[in-house]
Parts: sequence; structure tokens; C-alpha cells
Amino acid sequence: MRPPPEPVVAGLPVRWRPRVLPLEPVAVAGVGPVALALGHRALRTEDATLASWTGVAGPDVLVLLGASTSLPWVDGAVYLGRDPLAPALLLPCALEPDVAPSLLERALLAGEGDAPLAVLPASGVLVSVGGAQPVDRSSLVAWLPAANGAEAAS
Repeated sequence: MRPPPEPVVAGLPVRWRPRVLPLEPVAVAGVGPVALALGHRALRTEDATLASWTGVAGPDVLVLLGASTSLPWVDGAVYLGRDPLAPALLLPCALEPDVAPSLLERALLAGEGDAPLAVLPASGVLVSVGGAQPVDRSSLVAWLPAANGAEAAS
């Protein structure tokens, strides 16, 4: 019996293990159906909280950045924090790489370049969040049908 394949992030095989001390969340991310659920959940948020977030979105991904206490909860979402050893990465709060975070940061930035990067190990997705924009209801409403179409096509 073969061991399960290592998750690949930006072409790099990296194993992830539980963190002894979780990171403080600064962002929440979803890919695929979780991204859609996160978008719908964000639409139910009060205007003041929504206005306190910034975010980035693509056809199949949504990342919201904000204060840990304000971030929405969605089943399957990945909560991301900053590891002081890799400050240009947003890493899963509950997981750490089996390589030195600073080396992972250097390798990922060499391949992608745009920091900070949100690292989503389960899907192997990297998302540049440097261009995050304020989140508003109309942007979410516009993104959801486009994201829904992308999800239906895959």
C-alpha cells in the first residue's frame, strides 16, 4: 500500500502537521463550493462588519481579511494567520509546514512574487492578497453569479 501523495503547493511537495499553538486568524478563505458558501454567509453580515473587511476573489476562490472576531464561520473554510517566521505568507491557523516556514516563504515568493500570499494546502491554491480591496455588498452580489458559473462549469 502506498502512502498518500504529499500535498503540492505551487509545485512544492509540503507535508502539513497540526500546530502546537494555533495562529491568530487574520483571514478566512474558501475554494469551490466553500467559496460560494463564504460569499453567501458574508452577504448576511451587518454593513459595519462587512465594511471592516478587505478581500480578493476569483472564479473559484474567496479570501476575506479582517479582525479575527469579525470573520465569518463557514464549514470547510480555512482560517489563516501570520507566522512570525514567514510574515509574507498567510498560513492555516491550525497547521504548520514540515519545512522551516522561512524557507517555504522564500520558495513560494520566488515562484509567485506577489506578497502576501494566502496558502491553502488542501487545494494547493496560492492567492495573492496584496491587492485586497474593501468588501462591499454590491461586489459580493456581482461576484456570486460569476463564481457560481465557474463552479457549474467545472
